[in-house]
Amino acid sequence: MSMNGSQLRVVDPILTQHARGYTNAGFIGHLLFPEVDMPTRAAKRIEFDRSSFRRRRTRRAPGAQIAALEFGFEGKAVSLHQEALSAVTPIEHQQEAGEVPGIDLLQVGVDTVLAVIALEKEIQQAETARNPAAYAATNKAALTGADKWSDPDCDILVQVLDAKETIRKRIGRRPNTLVLTGGLSTDLQKNRNIREHFKHTTSSTITIPMLQSYFDIQTVVAGDGIYDQQDGSTIDIWGTEAILAWVPPAGQRQMPLPSYGYTYRLRGHPLVEPARWDGDIRSWKNDVLDEFSAELVGADAGFLFQGAR
Repeated sequence: MSMNGSQLRVVDPILTQHARGYTNAGFIGHLLFPEVDMPTRAAKRIEFDRSSFRRRRTRRAPGAQIAALEFGFEGKAVSLHQEALSAVTPIEHQQEAGEVPGIDLLQVGVDTVLAVIALEKEIQQAETARNPAAYAATNKAALTGADKWSDPDCDILVQVLDAKETIRKRIGRRPNTLVLTGGLSTDLQKNRNIREHFKHTTSSTITIPMLQSYFDIQTVVAGDGIYDQQDGSTIDIWGTEAILAWVPPAGQRQMPLPSYGYTYRLRGHPLVEPARWDGDIRSWKNDVLDEFSAELVGADAGFLFQGAR
């Protein structure tokens, strides 16, 4: 079986447009690594050094030549990873076996594949953020004993304030994002210092907006995502860490602008290829492809709390 030209033009653009609007509400990696388009696979990312913080001579005498300034940044190659799976729609799911499945039916399969690719992206983003080797010694702390945030008596606020000052001294900005592994949000609700701070409120539990106020951080979010390994064990995607970072606000995110991190995505992706008939399994297939790479481009803009839980 095959699709005619008009069917190809209808199915492919609609499903591709749907794919580009797909989001998974349970994933939070994009808050640390907002997506920016790569025009080609050969494009390079821009990684800024500290030359923009250096005091320069800007005063000009009358008639003198205006000094030129070139910021010291290095173009680094981005290794985009192609993630691809086929969405399968068995012929048995159709009312009329001889007809091409409708958009709604194909979309079910595409959504399933998009969810799998979104999970892979979240894992890659978390692995990038949680890699201690990417941070300078000043921008990470390995927590033990009573310093762990899971300790109900831990003074977490002092640690966060110190980390905020570390980032400010490195980039001249205060961090605006705090990512917690899922279990930490529960631990913080039990923390005695935090509960004491809010004891006169009417809320019976510590909420995310309350944590944002407590830490004076615009975005506090818990990464609840999990995945199963081949042996059946379940893994928390965001491990036992907490990550503090400065991320450009929406509207200011693009390749030339400094940030803690970006997810570089090849322009035009994700895309959904037209449905094709596979007679061996008597099913229609739509190949779903995405190409991206999560990159930590400004480690000075982040602080890693290792083993917070």
